[in-house]
Amino acid sequence: MQTTIEFDPSFTMLTAELSAGESIKAEPGAMAAQQGLEMRTGMGGGGGLFGGFKRMLGGESFFLNTFTAGPGGGWISLAPPTPGDIISHELQPGQDLFIQGSSFLACTDNVSTDAKFQGMKGMFSGEKIFFLRAYAEGGQGTVHVNSYGAIKKLSIQPGSELVVDTGHVVAFTDHVQYSVGKIGGLGSLIAGGEGLVLKFTGSGDVWIQTRTLSSLMDKLAPFLPSTKS
Repeated sequence: MQTTIEFDPSFTMLTAELSAGESIKAEPGAMAAQQGLEMRTGMGGGGGLFGGFKRMLGGESFFLNTFTAGPGGGWISLAPPTPGDIISHELQPGQDLFIQGSSFLACTDNVSTDAKFQGMKGMFSGEKIFFLRAYAEGGQGTVHVNSYGAIKKLSIQPGSELVVDTGHVVAFTDHVQYSVGKIGGLGSLIAGGEGLVLKFTGSGDVWIQTRTLSSLMDKLAPFLPSTKS
């Protein structure tokens, strides 16, 4: 399967060219156009019915659409729901990629997804209490992740700490641990314009996005009609 990322980083689209019999799984509603493919809808992740519910806990759809190329091959173009970037990450068997809710776009047919519980720290981070987990079975797989805004990859080395605003986290790899904290004291939290952060340690990669939907909503809120009668 050959994939091309076009129009990045603002209005990015992923186009995959599939040989006969090849399949790609995508989030419902992501298809912009396709040719020569048949679509079926299923739970798409590991664990059957339970796996579908775990996907929902991770902030994604219960179902996935699987597109399979016919004898002559075909192609599909996939578009995220928000303007932003797309990255493609290769997964080896036994490796995991953890993704924030709503950032999963598509994956090869041998990649499954479920949810990883963050524990109580997820309740205090301002984010969902589950991350989506993607993992490959039966060989190398590829997962495609989208963002709101551009994506930047940051590497963490043992002994160092990376601090990221909770709303800017897109994904991170195995062997990366995090805790929830804040920058400065209570006064900084209230008046400094910065909220809670995730503090990453370990060894691996973290991807962040340059914009957050929560910030956009805050900017738009004063201009929205009032619900008061």
